[in-house]
Amino acid sequence: SIEKGQAAIDSQRNLLTWVQKNANRAAQLRSSSGRVSGFSGSLPQAVNQAANRLKIVISRMQPQNNEIQVWVDQAPFNDVLSWLQSLEKMGIIILDIDIAESDLPGHVKIRRLKLGKS
Repeated sequence: SIEKGQAAIDSQRNLLTWVQKNANRAAQLRSSSGRVSGFSGSLPQAVNQAANRLKIVISRMQPQNNEIQVWVDQAPFNDVLSWLQSLEKMGIIILDIDIAESDLPGHVKIRRLKLGKS
């Protein structure tokens, strides 16, 4: 159990290092995404199409009025950033997000992503 614990600690350290290296890219993508006029189309359709372009598999989607909640079991972190950037460029805003590490290096789980129309 000591070896398992040490392996878990090493894994968490590696994840922290990777996230710290990629956090700058996330900030750059967020600041470079120009605001566009409000989104007026179908939120589920736009979210699905943007995810499909990046081969992100949505495990669950729950529309609620002018908002939608999305869950993704596993996706590459960089693809998730590109997906979120493309949604913002369309005028879809990120209201809340809960991301966790995945079993694969460089991949994340989206426990909950709440999107809305701007």
